[in-house]
Amino acid sequence: MNHEKKRMNQISPSEPEESEEGDVLNEQSEDSIIQTGSITTHGRYTIHCLTIIGQVEGHYILPSQNKTTKYEHVMPQLVAIEQDPEIKGLIILINTVGGDVEAGLAISELIAGMSKPTVSIVLGGGHSIGVPLAVSAKESFIVPSATMTIHPVRMNGLVLGVPQTLSYFEKMQDRIVGFVTSNSKITEDRFRELMMTTGELVMDVGTVLNGEDAVKEGLIDHLGGLSEAVECLYRLIDGEETADAVHDNQ
Repeated sequence: MNHEKKRMNQISPSEPEESEEGDVLNEQSEDSIIQTGSITTHGRYTIHCLTIIGQVEGHYILPSQNKTTKYEHVMPQLVAIEQDPEIKGLIILINTVGGDVEAGLAISELIAGMSKPTVSIVLGGGHSIGVPLAVSAKESFIVPSATMTIHPVRMNGLVLGVPQTLSYFEKMQDRIVGFVTSNSKITEDRFRELMMTTGELVMDVGTVLNGEDAVKEGLIDHLGGLSEAVECLYRLIDGEETADAVHDNQ
C-alpha cells in the first residue's frame, strides 16, 4: 500500500500545469524584450510597451556596437497593436539621440494615425528625430531630468553644394516642422526660432530643452514619470471604453 501511494505521488506532482504555463509566459516575455525591446503587460488593461532607444536605424545598418531601434521591427509591431482587440493602449518609452529622419517620421506617422490610446514618455533624452516621435502620441510626458535637442536637418557623408540640395533640406525640414506643430501646442514660428538658435550648441545651431522647459514651450504635454504616464493611458482607455459602451447602447 505504501509503495502504491508513493507511486501515485510521483505521477501527480502538485500544480504542474500552472507552473509550466507561467514558465512559458515568462520565456515569451523575455524573448520579446530581447528581440524587439517591447512587451505586452496585463494590469487594469492590457497595454503594449514599446521602447525607442539609442539611434533610430533607417535604410543603412549601423555598426554593431551602436544601440539602435530598427524601423522594420517597430512598424509591423504598430500594425499588430492596432489590429489586436486584446491590446487597449500603447505606451512608448523614449531615450534616443535621434537618427534617420525618414525612418523616424515613418514611425511617428504610424503612431499618430493609431485609433487606440497612446502615451509617450521621454526618459533621458528625446533628441533630433526623437522630438516628432515624442509628440506623435495622443498624450506626451517628460521626466524632469530629461532633455530634448531641437536642430535643423543634417546629413552625413558627401553633400553636393548645389541649389537642389538646399531645396531638399528645406523640404525635409518643413515636413518635420509641420508634423511637430500639428501634434503639439508649440507654434511654427517658435519651433523654428528654437531650431535656429545660435550660441547654445557647440559647432551647431539649435536649442536644448530640459523637461520643464519642454512643457512650458508646449512641445510636451505633461511633466511626470512612469506612474503618471500609465495612469493617463488608463484614463484615455476608460474614455474609449465608455464611448464604445454608449455607442453599443444606441
